[in-house]
Order: sequence, then C-alpha cells, then structure tokens
Amino acid sequence: SARLGTMAHVCQSLVKHSSGMKGSLPLQKLHLVSRSIYHSHHPTLKLQRPQLRTSFQQFSSLTNLPLRKLKFSPIKYGYQPRRNFWPARLATRLLKLRYLILGSAVGGGYTAKKTFDQWKDMIPDLSEYKWIVPDIVWEIDEYIDFEKIRKALPNSEDLVKLAPDFDKIVESLNLLKDFFTSGSPGETAFRATDHGSESDKHFRKVSDKEKIDQLQEELLHTQLKYQRILERLEKENKELRKLVLQKDDKGIHHRKLKKSLIDMYSEVLDVLSDYDASYNTQDHLPRVVVVGDQSAGKTSVLEMIAQARIFPRGSGEMMTRSPVKVTLSEGPHHVALFKDSSREFDLTKEEDLAALRHEIELRMRKNVKEGCTVSPETISLNVKGPGLQRMVLVDLPGVINTVTSGMAPDTKETIFSISKAYMQNPNAIILCIQDGSVDAERSIVTDLVSQMDPHGRRTIFVLTKVDLAEKNVASPSRIQQIIEGKLFPMKALGYFAVVTGKGNSSESIEAIREYEEEFFQNSKLLKTSMLKAHQVTTRNLSLAVSDCFWKMVRESVEQQADSFKATRFNLETEWKNNYPRLRELDRNELFEKAKNEILDEVISLSQVTPKHWEEILQQSLWERVSTHVIENIYLPAAQTMNSGTFNTTVDIKLKQWTDKQLPNKAVEVAWETLQEEFSRFMTEPKGKEHDDIFDKLKEAVKEESIKRHKWNDFAEDSLRVIQHNALEDRSISDKQQWDAAIYFMEEALQARLKDTENAIENMVGPDWKKRWLYWKNRTQEQCVHNETKNELEKMLKCNEEHPAYLASDEITTVRKNLESRGVEVDPSLIKDTWHQVYRRHFLKTALNHCNLCRRGFYYYQRHFVDSELECNDVVLFWRIQRMLAITANTLRQQLTNTEVRRLEKNVKEVLEDFAEDSEKKVKLLTGKRVQLAEDLSK
Repeated sequence: SARLGTMAHVCQSLVKHSSGMKGSLPLQKLHLVSRSIYHSHHPTLKLQRPQLRTSFQQFSSLTNLPLRKLKFSPIKYGYQPRRNFWPARLATRLLKLRYLILGSAVGGGYTAKKTFDQWKDMIPDLSEYKWIVPDIVWEIDEYIDFEKIRKALPNSEDLVKLAPDFDKIVESLNLLKDFFTSGSPGETAFRATDHGSESDKHFRKVSDKEKIDQLQEELLHTQLKYQRILERLEKENKELRKLVLQKDDKGIHHRKLKKSLIDMYSEVLDVLSDYDASYNTQDHLPRVVVVGDQSAGKTSVLEMIAQARIFPRGSGEMMTRSPVKVTLSEGPHHVALFKDSSREFDLTKEEDLAALRHEIELRMRKNVKEGCTVSPETISLNVKGPGLQRMVLVDLPGVINTVTSGMAPDTKETIFSISKAYMQNPNAIILCIQDGSVDAERSIVTDLVSQMDPHGRRTIFVLTKVDLAEKNVASPSRIQQIIEGKLFPMKALGYFAVVTGKGNSSESIEAIREYEEEFFQNSKLLKTSMLKAHQVTTRNLSLAVSDCFWKMVRESVEQQADSFKATRFNLETEWKNNYPRLRELDRNELFEKAKNEILDEVISLSQVTPKHWEEILQQSLWERVSTHVIENIYLPAAQTMNSGTFNTTVDIKLKQWTDKQLPNKAVEVAWETLQEEFSRFMTEPKGKEHDDIFDKLKEAVKEESIKRHKWNDFAEDSLRVIQHNALEDRSISDKQQWDAAIYFMEEALQARLKDTENAIENMVGPDWKKRWLYWKNRTQEQCVHNETKNELEKMLKCNEEHPAYLASDEITTVRKNLESRGVEVDPSLIKDTWHQVYRRHFLKTALNHCNLCRRGFYYYQRHFVDSELECNDVVLFWRIQRMLAITANTLRQQLTNTEVRRLEKNVKEVLEDFAEDSEKKVKLLTGKRVQLAEDLSK
C-alpha cells in the first residue's frame, strides 16, 4: 500500500505538469496499464491488458481525414470499472506536439530559404563596381586598432544584461504549447492545419510590389547603416592620421619624411608641362580632366572633392578663364599653396579662403592676353588636408555654345581646343559634368566627350543639381535614363548623381554634404531603385575617381617611363656621334659656364697696366680734339700779325674750350676707351678653349652692361679744374720737353697736311702719272677744280703771305681769268678750292717754321729777346700735349679706382637678370648642340 501511494503521488504530479491536461485526475481513474508499466516487477499484480478502441488508433494528427466527435465507451475491468489509459494518451499528445513543431520548423526553413533566394536575385551584381570601393576598406585592419576597439566594448556582464529574458521566452512557449494541446487531438490538428492555410492565403494576398518595396527599404536602411559605420571609422582614422602627421611635423619621431607619392607625381606633371611647352610633345600620364558646360557645376564638384570653397564665383559669368591643376594630397592641416609661391593658405579660415580665391582670379586675368577671354596657361595649386583623396585634377573653362558681348570672337574655338588638348591624352580620366536641372538636349559637352572617348573607357559621367532635377522633371524615369546613359549616345565607365548645394555661395562644405545626404536618404530616386546607393553623393564619386586615377597611373607610368628611356638612349647616341669630346651641358649649365668666363674677363680689366691706360686714353683724346685745336685755335691764332695777339687769341679760345667742351669730351673718350677694352677682352679668341656658342650671350651682356653704366657725375668738375691749370702753364723746363713738343706739332701738322692733300686730289682728280699708269680720267667738274687750283697757286706764288680769305675783287679776277680760257666757274667753287689750297700752303709753311724752331729753345728761355725767331706755336702744342697727359692720368685713376668696379657690378646684375629670364637664355644660347643637350636634360 505504501508503494501504491508513492506511485499515485508521482503520477499525479506528472499529470499536473503535462500540457493539455486541464485540472487533475484522481488516482482511481488511472488505467491499470500504469501499474503494469511502473510496477511490473511486483509479483502479486498479473493483470491482462484490455483492448482499447480509441480514436487516435484510427488516424494520427497529421492525417487529412475529416474530424468528428467521438466518445469513449465505458469499459469495465474487474475491480475498477472506469479506468482510462492516460499514459498512452499523454505520449500520443506529446508526439503530436513534436511533429507539429518539427513540421513548422521544416516548412519555415524552406520558406525562409525561398524568400532569401528571391531577395538575393533582386540585389544587383556589384562585382563590376568592386573598383569603386577604396583599398582602405580592404586594408582597414592596417589603419584601425581593433584590439583597442575590443577593449572599449562592454564586458560579458554588461552583455548579459542586454540579453533577452529567457524566462519570458519559456512562458511564451508554454502558452503556445497550451494552445496546441487544448481540446481534443483532432481539434488541435484541425486548428494547426487551418491556421497554416490561413497564413498561406494571407501571404498570397501580399503583392510582389510590396515585397520589393519592403526589401528595398530594408536594403537602403542597411546600406545607410553601414555607410554611417564606415564614415565613423574613417573619421577616427582621419583623426589618428592627423595626429601622426602632426607628430612627424614636430619632429617627435626624429625621422625625415619622404615626399608623398602624389606630390612627386604632380611635380612630374609640372616638368612634363614645361617640356611640352618647349618641345611641342605630349606626355601620356593620367590626369582627371574636369569638363562641362558653363555653370554646370564643375567648380562646385571640384570644391566638394577638395573639401574647401577655393575657386572664385560669379553669377552666370565665366569665372574659370584658364586651366587650374589641383593636386590633392593628405596632410595634417587643410592648406593650399601655389607651385611658384611659398605662402600657405589656411582653408579653415574664411579670410584665407577669400585671399586664395582673389589670388586665383588675379592669376587667371594675368594669364589672359590682351584681346582674349581664356588662356591655355595652367595654374598649379596644391591642396593638402586630412582625409583627402590623392589625385590630380584639371579644371577647364566651361564649354559655351554662343559668344556673348565682351568675349573675344575666338573664345568658343579656344575653349574647344584647350579641352581637346587635355582629353586627347589616352590615359586622361574625363570627368564629364552635366547639369541635371536643364534639358539634356542643350548639353554641348557630351558630344565633345563622345568624340574624344567614343567607347567610354575613361569617362565618368556626373549629373549635378539632382535635387532641382527631381523637383522640375515631370518624369523621374528621365533622370534614370540620363544616369544610365540611354538619353544620349555618350558611353561612360561609371555614372554618378550629386547635389552641390542649394545655390547659396556662402554655404559651407559641411552644410552641402549634410544637405546632400539628407536629400538622397529621402529621395524617391533611391527608394524606387532608379539610382543605386553607390552612384550618389560626392563622397562616393571622389572614391571612385581616386581609385580609377591610381589604377590608370599604375598602368601608364611604366609604359611612359620606358618611352622616355628609349628617347634618352637615342639622344645620347646622337650626342656621342656628334660631340664625342664634350660634356653634356644643358642651357642652364652653359649659361653658368659663360657667366664664369665673363666675370673672369671683367676682372682682367683691373689687371691692365696704368701705362697702357694712359697711352690709349691720350691717343684717343687727341684724336677726338685735334680737329678743334687745329681748326678753331691754332689756325685763327696763326693768322695774327704778332706774338702778343697770337698768345691772347690762344688763351681766350683755350679758356672757352676748357669751360664748355673739353671735360665732357674727355669723359666720353674715357668711357669709350673702357668699352673698347671691355669688348676686346670679351671678344678676344682664347685659342682652343674658345667656344663660339657664347658669342651672342657675351655680346648681349656687354651691350646691356654698357647701357646701364653711367660715369660719375663729379668727374667733369674735377677734370675742368685740372685741365684749366694745365693749359695755363707756359713754362717748358728743359730741352727734352721742347723737342717732344716740336715732334708732337710736326706729327699733328703732317697728319693734317696729308688729309689736305687727299682732299685736293679728290677735288681735282688723278694726276698725269695715275692717268697714264692706271688709265684713269678726270671728270668735267674735276677739270674745272684743277684749272681753278692752278690759277689760285699762281696767285699764292706772287704773295706767299696772303691772308686766309680771298677778297671779292680777287675772286672776280680768278673767275675772269678762267673764263678767258673757256672755263666757266662759280664763285663758291673758287672759295672751296681756295680753302684747301691755302690750307696746304699754310701747313707747309708751318712745318718749315717748326724745323727752324728746333734750335729755338735758347731763344725761348730768353723770351725771344733780340731774335727774329718766334716759336709761340711750339709753346701752344706743348701746353696741349701736357694737358693731354695730365687728363689721361686723371681719367686712368678714375677708371681703375671707380669705373671698372662699377662696370663689374653692372655685369653681375645683368648676368643675374639673364639667369632668371628663360626666354633670354633660349634666345642667346642656340644651336644644335644646345638643343640636343637640352633634350637630354629634359
């Protein structure tokens, strides 16, 4: 009885916890089979198992037979007349619940798999656009410390708190179990089957369109979610890299930073740009060429990529007047600087941004020549900042359809030629900008791009102002046609849609970016799958362009380098064949060599001896003033009748000459002498070392230096005093000076006599010897001059002391005498002939008098007292000779002490100016040798 009580208690507790049993059964109602199951080992209990005929013996819960209510017939078994077989019923119900759960799991798994396959089929194939994702995404573990992030995550205890309440889940499962087990087995099966059929009907009622919309919405939210995560990680990476770069700038790591790859590449492009300008060749290295119609938003897109408002703006007018090459690179600070300037513009400060825009506008206007609207000259600008995509972009003037007032007539053709020159590079990436707010049929740039890249292998199409396009365009599918390139025949490598702000020029880059993201997040173009998520925002555009740019760089740099190596090999071979013993010196190196030679030649001026300077100065000065001394001083004074008048006339004329003309003439002579000596040193051949390639340069340096040099203004005043004192001295101290004065006088008079003889010979023609020996004849005029000369010589023989001028009656007499012999003569011809004849007569007389004065030094010492010999003319020439010697000595001192140094300084300044003037060097250093060396240097 104790065992039976215990068994009853256990069965009762089991029944209470079984699902589907409402209430508790008394122990007496338990079927006897329970005793046979649990107590089969008891010896006293040997009961027969009765035949149970219940409904669950006929069909199971998974059958599709119609259900009906069945009642169990009461069965009596011996001493316990009404006893149910409850363990079997319990096992049956438990098995039924297991099958239901298993079937639901299998069916739900199959439905989930089918739904997943449909969803996956609707997702576009993004394998072709894998290049759009930057390499930093695949290499993100190299830049982000995930260990640091893991440590920042909450610990396991915090995660347990965030876990769901499993007790509530068990409670819900119990309720579900009660639902399935309530009622009869047939009712339970019916309810399960009926519920499944109702769910299938409801699922069928859901349209495919709603499914697609729901999936697209989920996909969009997922993309935006991961986009935010990516932006957050990139922002953290940007801050970390900024800190690293700042530490490097401060020298914390004590290592020398190498120049970034993009900066070196930009310098290569600058060098090749100069190479193209000089040699008319084209390089094939990649650039991102930004082209588009005027006011299509090219500059705005470029500013969004550069993350700064760096370009000048104008409402509807042309602002980009020359190509602007912008090199984007990464740096700790957001700054911009020009290629030819060291000033940095801080792009985080509005005043620096305004100054940069003003500077770009000034450079553009400076590049534009008079009478033109645009210029092909490129402005090079470097922009550095944290997080910038590394690339080289060239912003070109906007393509126009009509030339308006104020523009040059050839503006449209010039813009087309500039754009074609950049786009014809087979490795140039064409960023074609199309305004989405205007009709696509009005675009000009698409036709131009189609001509340059018909297959679209290096073109990226960008549709700007999509926000305006969505508002204004009646059919949104038209935007999709534009993006997919179906509206016009232009093909492209990729298609993008961007928003460049609300049209307010004062908007910041951050404001524009937020507005762009907000627009695309709510835009129907994305929700209706007209645009893909990777095709929108300037951020995705910059990533795609940067990846395409570096891909093109990798493919083309090696090929371009091989081409230049081959060209250099050909040039080196040509040099070795033509100039085997000469070193390869380009134009700049040749200029430096010529500069050193010129400076050496200028220094050699200071090595000229004082004796040489005085000799050439005295000789040059006498050649300059001899005519004035003979014609205006000596000859008029010699016509006087006595020595007193002679000396007075000489003193007056010398004083006037010294005050007005002589110092200036002396300075001119000294300056000309310095030029001649400088030219002699510059042009004098140096034997085998002489290089005629420098001749033009030396001549230009000499002319420019002489042009800049001016003699000291105080030189004339000091010379005037010295010359006046020298000419007032009449005291000849010794016989040697007297003889030197006579020799000087004879030389001067003989030179004048020779000149006079030549003038008379030219006047009267050849004499009888030359006529007979050289078969020469006289002209009619020469015959008249000859007859006049003969008549005048007869008159001089009659009166050798005749004055210098003919009287009018003498002229009449000579003319009548000639007319009597049949010679018609004009009075003016008689005067001209008389001047030369009398001059020759006077000079011969003066030379004879000079010979007589050789022994007159004794009489000079006695002041010619008691002597008929007077040698005042010798004293005059001695005064002139002494003045020339003193003047030459003074000028020599000025040359060696001051003027040579000043000339050397001028030469150095000229050489420095020429060194900075490339055009001047190209003009002065020419020839095949220079050209070949220049090609090798390039």
